[in-house]
Amino acid sequence: MTAASRRAARLLASLALTAATAASTAGTAASAAPDAPAGWTETGSSVVNSLTGGEGLASRADGTILYRGLASIPLSLRMQGWNHVGDPDIAGGYTFDAYQGGSGATSKMFAVTTPGGQLYEYVHPLDQGEMLNNSFATVSPDDQWLVSGEWGDESRLQVFPAPLLNPSTPRTGGNLPQAGQITLDRTVSDIQGCDFVSGTRLVCVSDDAAKDLLQVDLPHALDGTPVTGAVTTLLQLPQRSVCSGTFEAEGVDYDVRTQTLRAEVISPGVCRITTTVYAYKPADD
Repeated sequence: MTAASRRAARLLASLALTAATAASTAGTAASAAPDAPAGWTETGSSVVNSLTGGEGLASRADGTILYRGLASIPLSLRMQGWNHVGDPDIAGGYTFDAYQGGSGATSKMFAVTTPGGQLYEYVHPLDQGEMLNNSFATVSPDDQWLVSGEWGDESRLQVFPAPLLNPSTPRTGGNLPQAGQITLDRTVSDIQGCDFVSGTRLVCVSDDAAKDLLQVDLPHALDGTPVTGAVTTLLQLPQRSVCSGTFEAEGVDYDVRTQTLRAEVISPGVCRITTTVYAYKPADD
């Protein structure tokens, strides 16, 4: 076993121990967020293991859901230094994953898995002023553009040609340059995931103190040129747990077939081994 493998095994073992502790520990219930305003109505929730589902989710064409967590990173990618996977997306049967490296990383990577199971790596060397974080990947409804985000206080979302699906990209992996970015009309914080609701609208999750669910409206569908997005706040995600402490908002997915919006919140403290997935429907349904 290599040193990288041993480190990964120790980390997973530590998280597993946390799970056992959480199962036998009770805490004080945290207060729930206020009801959602007009636009989206909460319809239910489910719980997944944070190890395998706490980083994000994406709906498949057959109605099942793909989850990503720390344990989802293939050992071969972890050994290359890709130690974080973000919120994924699925487009045309292709799975898109956002990977980042350690604090000294000079690039980020998008992995694309074909319907047949072949994985291709698309590496983006960091541009001047670009943060190393690679929080999520979401593909535009026309399958031509991939949107991603950084971390901290942000005034933009990054746009790339969608690997494999956009004909300008290499067929078997390779370099991935940026296209025209989305400039946001107000600063947002700690975006963990975004997904397209339509060709001109995204819904994003912010891991700010309020755990905001945000909407970004574009003047037209992405075409590879710079565009400005208008940001509005839709609602605050619930913060419910038997454990008290700081919650963490994570991935988001919109299932266009069922018009179901799902967003993840990781529980605090020793309960962080569990992630709650909240489901919403349009309020006028």
